[in-house]
Amino acid sequence: MTETAATPAESQPVRLSGNLGACICDSTARITERAALGGARWLGRDDQQGAEEAAASGMRAALERLEVSGRIVIGGEDGDDLVAGDRIGAGGQEVDLALDPLEGRGVVARGGNGAMSMFAVCEPGSLVSLPSMYMRTMAVGPRTRGRIDLRQPVADNVLAIADSFGRTIGDITTIVLDRPRHHDLIEELRAVGSRIKLIQDGTVTAAISAAVRGTNDHFAIGIGGTRQAVLSAAALRCLGGEVQAQLWPTARREIEQAQEAGIEDIDRIFTTEELAPGEVIVAATGVSNGDLLRGVRFYADSARTHSLVMCTRCNWVRFVDGLHFFTRERREEVRLPVG
Repeated sequence: MTETAATPAESQPVRLSGNLGACICDSTARITERAALGGARWLGRDDQQGAEEAAASGMRAALERLEVSGRIVIGGEDGDDLVAGDRIGAGGQEVDLALDPLEGRGVVARGGNGAMSMFAVCEPGSLVSLPSMYMRTMAVGPRTRGRIDLRQPVADNVLAIADSFGRTIGDITTIVLDRPRHHDLIEELRAVGSRIKLIQDGTVTAAISAAVRGTNDHFAIGIGGTRQAVLSAAALRCLGGEVQAQLWPTARREIEQAQEAGIEDIDRIFTTEELAPGEVIVAATGVSNGDLLRGVRFYADSARTHSLVMCTRCNWVRFVDGLHFFTRERREEVRLPVG
């Protein structure tokens, strides 16, 4: 395995937080790698369920060997594997988990780009527990942090983003999920003059992409799920970006569910720190090729993965290139990473 890291020389911490044991961030890529290896074999097979189950099975197998006592706070829905409330891990420090074994399951089924596996580790009790429903979100990188406002018109936010980069609006790329519910939003973006990248799935990937330079993405906005909002916030905590989110109930029952979860103000704007407070570790592995991560590449007796690992406590961001051999007797040479 080879890896590149951005790490301050003076930062040599050994804990996720003051009351936990040794930091486990070096081990977390194994979780998403196993999930990605499982889900990637279903690329283009038009079977979302099969891809999701394979990814979840791989993630569960890896989680069961991770030396933590984990409680899943953000996970699958009823009937899925790895659901909220499950306990998992080989035993050790207490942590809360947020996970998505296959972010972009529809992308994998269609053989498209940008799917990944994702996993976040947080301090016990720190992750906000939200009911499963829609959530309106916007995400930006460090340069634009503090300049956006979900309450303001989208045109004002795009103008603020362009100003923060010292660019014209026509040089700003906004990522939007291609859904009928976003018709008016897309028309607003077109009217203001922003470039628009329409995606089929992968709102967490979009949020991360907007916070990483070199992707040529600057702004992610739209209505997705609460799980995706929390995972996006965890990732952008590590990257120095910003997420703002607001519940978007579509039925009276969902408003009642929010109130049962202790959210009295349904119009409340959740900040990055409210969605994912405390120290956080985030790992993501590409399943299919995207602007952020390369997808799994299968060889004769091995496979190659490309992952992103981030940790607020250790204060680093790592891109990890991994080779996974399927047999002890290897017929292939180890290959240098491309690029």
